[in-house]
Amino acid sequence: MLTQTFLYCSLLAIITFFVSSSSARSQKLTLQLIHRDSPHSPHYNPLHTVSDRLKAAFHRSISRSRRFSTKTDLQSGLIASGGEYFMNISIGTPPSKVLAIADTGSDLSWVQCKPCELCYKQTSPIFDKTHSSSYKAEPCDSNSCNALSKTDQGCDQSRNICKYRYTYGDQSFTQGDVATETIHIDSSSGSPLSFPGTVFGCGYNNGGTFDETGSGIIGLGGGPLSLISQLGSSIGKKFSYCLSHTSSPTSVINLGANSIPSNLSKGSPVLTTPLIPKTPNTYYYLNLEAITVGKTKIPYTGGGGGGGYSLNENTTGNIIIDSGTTFTLLESGFYDDFGSAVEASVTEAKRASDPQGFLKHCFKAGDKKIGLPDITMHFTGANVKLSTPNAFVKINEEIVCLSMIPTTDVAVYGNLVQTDFLVGYDLEAKT
Repeated sequence: MLTQTFLYCSLLAIITFFVSSSSARSQKLTLQLIHRDSPHSPHYNPLHTVSDRLKAAFHRSISRSRRFSTKTDLQSGLIASGGEYFMNISIGTPPSKVLAIADTGSDLSWVQCKPCELCYKQTSPIFDKTHSSSYKAEPCDSNSCNALSKTDQGCDQSRNICKYRYTYGDQSFTQGDVATETIHIDSSSGSPLSFPGTVFGCGYNNGGTFDETGSGIIGLGGGPLSLISQLGSSIGKKFSYCLSHTSSPTSVINLGANSIPSNLSKGSPVLTTPLIPKTPNTYYYLNLEAITVGKTKIPYTGGGGGGGYSLNENTTGNIIIDSGTTFTLLESGFYDDFGSAVEASVTEAKRASDPQGFLKHCFKAGDKKIGLPDITMHFTGANVKLSTPNAFVKINEEIVCLSMIPTTDVAVYGNLVQTDFLVGYDLEAKT
């Protein structure tokens, strides 16, 4: 199990850390994450308005949340090109650069590989395994092959090569060989760290709605085949990230024993809450007990994670924390009471309608302050007070809306409410 450590994150003091390399040297390691709507992103379109971007993020959030439900393939990674943050790594010997979606809701990392049977259009060079001296296919009876779910696993008997296959909620797909490679991650010292023998998917049959910008997916989930799990003891089984949005400075992900500080400066407490064990172990489950709006505390009624999750009749672990979902999705019955409390607390602004029709609780704002309420998320052992930009989004110059939406599937704690917090995962302490 895991526990979330919530800290306010200063852009002037982003934490660096050390990680042990294979040569037992400790080096500083920081990886940048690029939000898909940032001017630094290859996805960025200067003609899109804030409202355009929020509408697209809303549809990605809904589409992605359905992937967490038992109604879909739970081992599929993410809905095609639905991720919000890109991450640069290099693979192979000599190293080949890869820009892929960083995803805390996926395990097996995969990239498009030559020679392709069918590959979607990709703007950057496709990885060619024949040019790498460190590439090695995994046999069908290997531990890594057996770590795949039975529905995602296959075998080329003639060559004794393990195969993977994922089909996504929008009928996009990826298929290929399970292999090991040397992964290279840039460090702040300028010398990349290398991790040989890392399991990944070499996808030679990929199609659907994947975007040509990305090479694939970097899995940061809790399952045994994720990059985080495979690096394991070499990063002290710890990682953290600080996310920013759109025009803000680039986000970061930290890997290593010092990525979660034991204390901070006065006024920035470390808050800790358990991550709850459930199936599938890819996802990071939290227990949300209540939400306070102003002075009104509303017990959370969404039990068991929604969407049919009830492992061992365990009704805790009722929300998944996810870096790849923009909006926070809350159980629809609870959401009605929650939304009513938000509206009742805003007495200095008229109600408004979202022109695009996807956000429910909106207010006329303009440039004046309208007394938006404080919102605190009460997780087990951790009361996380959100800032106004966490809880509300300004969709145009006149209207501001609550950044949380209802769902009848699995509840998801999205990345808007995580922005400018340092969110840390200690997999060893399960906190």
